[in-house]
Amino acid sequence: MDHNLAIIVLAAGQGTRMKSAVPKLLHPLAGAPIVAHVLATARALDAAHVVTVVRHERDLVAAAVEAELPGTVIVDQDEIPGTGRAVEQALASLPDDFEGEVLVLNGDVPLLNAGTLAAFLEQHRADSAAASVLSAVYDDPSGYGRVVRDATGAFDRIVEQKDATDDERAIAEINAGIYAFGAAALRDQLANLTTENAQGEKYLTDIIGLLRAAGSEVEAVPVSEPWLVAGINDRAQLSEAAARLNALIVRGWQLNGVTIDDPATTWIDLAVRIEPDVTIRPGTQLKGATVVATGAMIGPDTTLVDCEIGANADVRRTDATLSIVGPGASVGPFAYLRPGTVLGADGKIGTFVETKNSTIGEGTKVPHLSYVGDATVGDHSNIGAGSIFANYDGVNKHRSEIGSHVKTGAHGVFVAPIRIGDGVYTGAGTVVRKDVPAGALAVNVAPQRNIEGWVQTHRPGTAAAEAAEAAGEASGPDAD
Repeated sequence: MDHNLAIIVLAAGQGTRMKSAVPKLLHPLAGAPIVAHVLATARALDAAHVVTVVRHERDLVAAAVEAELPGTVIVDQDEIPGTGRAVEQALASLPDDFEGEVLVLNGDVPLLNAGTLAAFLEQHRADSAAASVLSAVYDDPSGYGRVVRDATGAFDRIVEQKDATDDERAIAEINAGIYAFGAAALRDQLANLTTENAQGEKYLTDIIGLLRAAGSEVEAVPVSEPWLVAGINDRAQLSEAAARLNALIVRGWQLNGVTIDDPATTWIDLAVRIEPDVTIRPGTQLKGATVVATGAMIGPDTTLVDCEIGANADVRRTDATLSIVGPGASVGPFAYLRPGTVLGADGKIGTFVETKNSTIGEGTKVPHLSYVGDATVGDHSNIGAGSIFANYDGVNKHRSEIGSHVKTGAHGVFVAPIRIGDGVYTGAGTVVRKDVPAGALAVNVAPQRNIEGWVQTHRPGTAAAEAAEAAGEASGPDAD
């Protein structure tokens, strides 16, 4: 732990440009709220103190903060607006004897990583600066405060665009809004902040000017890539950040031995885990805490949410949530695995099959056009095409238990609760309403009866009657 480091995360803003009922900092990015990425970076820096300042939708944001970084000190910003006031209140929550460095982060800058910040802190400490400003060089710096340097290249001041001259507006280096302060210097100057400005706010940027006026050392440290300090203020910027982060995630897995056919159409959340020699085909989304074991083939056009995929499994054109697919099993195309699905090793859930809250045993196949809900199916069984597990009586759900080495005919219906023993066969079109003992054949279809001439008698004049009549003449005694 770095006992000389405190981190303040500013998370009090409303984020009106998102135009959303959801607080800006809680919008998801790679499977986690925006603010969670900032807190993960804070955790990686191993600071002695982490303080998060909240205000808008206070309870929701505070809950997300606590979930990501338990033990974080939550500070409520009062009625006095401004980032300077937020830092002032956060600093007051630190121990009175804390004299280390204070790193101020914005809760809406999620791509800034711990390595960049560690280098920034190292430079700040090496310079023995009272404050350091993280900066970036933008092709289009419009709207940002500019970092003005003197003739020697040393930091001189920050000027906001509205106050900048034409020459200053031409400067490409901008203030990223990330700061490192010496705690003592910060305490001294926070006392001098006022709200005597057009917005009536206490601005944190004013601290830089106050320190410079007092003759203190202030440095500006540029980042290597400007996107590292890109903030999220609207949904367009959220989309840009998501694409940038996803590209980094995808490349990371490629470098760890995962084949990704089309990075542009593959989306992977941060919490996903993938073993080497997995192949991911185009149009795939791996979300939540999904885990994919070595040799598996995923996609194309597949979405897995919180799923566990076994080694050498093949899952294609499938939508699955909270499901387990065993080693060597195959799923899809066009399968829908709802929560609670467990497919055993070498099993199959095939085309246009929906499953829910069901365990399907090793080597068992549900090949096509079926629904399996609230069921347990044993090993090496085969569920015929068009089968339906009728699990709901209008009030309650019931389970079906199907044994091992069972062969069910096509278009069967299993009305729960029932038990079908090992080795059972069922005839095509059978509606199973009661238990079937092991080794039995279950059938309940009435014998077929053909009523000849029915169409001509009951549907005279129709195309079907004419076709039947012609067929009868062609097969009559005078036919050639």
